[in-house]
Amino acid sequence: MVKIIGRELPNMPWEDAPAGCTDVMWRHSGNPIMGWNETHSCARVYNSAVIPYKGGFKGIFRADHKDGIPRLHVGSSLDGLKWEIEDKVIEWRDEQGREYNPGYAYDPRLVELDAKYYIVWCTDFGGPTLGLGVTEDFEHFTRLENVFIPFNRNGVLFPRKINGKYMMLSRPSDSGHTPFGDIFISESPDLTYWGRHRRVMTSGDTWWQGKKIGAGAVPIETSEGWLLFYHGVNGTCNGFVYSIGAALLDLDNPAKVLYRTRDYLMTPQMPYEVSVFVPNVTFPCATLQDAATGRIAVYYGAADTCLGVAYTDVDRLVKYMKDNSYLLATDDEEFR
Repeated sequence: MVKIIGRELPNMPWEDAPAGCTDVMWRHSGNPIMGWNETHSCARVYNSAVIPYKGGFKGIFRADHKDGIPRLHVGSSLDGLKWEIEDKVIEWRDEQGREYNPGYAYDPRLVELDAKYYIVWCTDFGGPTLGLGVTEDFEHFTRLENVFIPFNRNGVLFPRKINGKYMMLSRPSDSGHTPFGDIFISESPDLTYWGRHRRVMTSGDTWWQGKKIGAGAVPIETSEGWLLFYHGVNGTCNGFVYSIGAALLDLDNPAKVLYRTRDYLMTPQMPYEVSVFVPNVTFPCATLQDAATGRIAVYYGAADTCLGVAYTDVDRLVKYMKDNSYLLATDDEEFR
């Protein structure tokens, strides 16, 4: 039996698999849980991150405004499904208290670390790269130093130090829609200076992830390794298709992949995933999980338009991964 290392979360969203379902991951029956015009300023809400907070849930939400620019908003929920999104954009101050707001901000990840809540997002810095900030109350936000120079996306902090160092996954990219990309890991003693970079996983010769890959949700610590949900992208004659896969990384050296799904876990299929604003996108950004039951809820952006939830459990998923693993060259080594 695989154990999730972490808190019990009995009030997290959950639905059992539908009768006759043989999939490892299944969609919430009420999807999408949010989408168009959630507030006066916001046109679309998607690719967002959530976390347990004081008996309920808080989230950092990507909201594309009606001027087309993506910005970050705070949201609150009692059940993880019905959300109240604040119309006010997050206002950032630097460590000296000076205003330090990004020109745009999108695809946030959110993690509790050292009794604080850290947000990583794609920010403008002469091109897209990773911004980093912290809050203790979801009311006051301190922006820290940018993690990397351009171009970089899909930054994901691990929820604890490993061998005394902070660890972050990322995906070096370009200034556009990036027709390439592998997942890398970097470490830091202080969340300011990052180095000792290693390549973790490559995009592969399985077509669903053949164009590029990127880290999704914050890795979940389990007795078998770090469970990472990630997106894989296929280039078709009709554009990119974003699907969801998973990998298990070594607990002590997450630069090494132990298992990796040969086939996708979920691919665009429902109308809200295959059409609307940017067709054919399922983009994982966050999870909620219950250590007592092994239940996992995956939050994903759909078609750059709305937010969906899908479910799995850790025993079913890890067994599937072990039975259907496919590692690419250098995945299982510390590649440098």
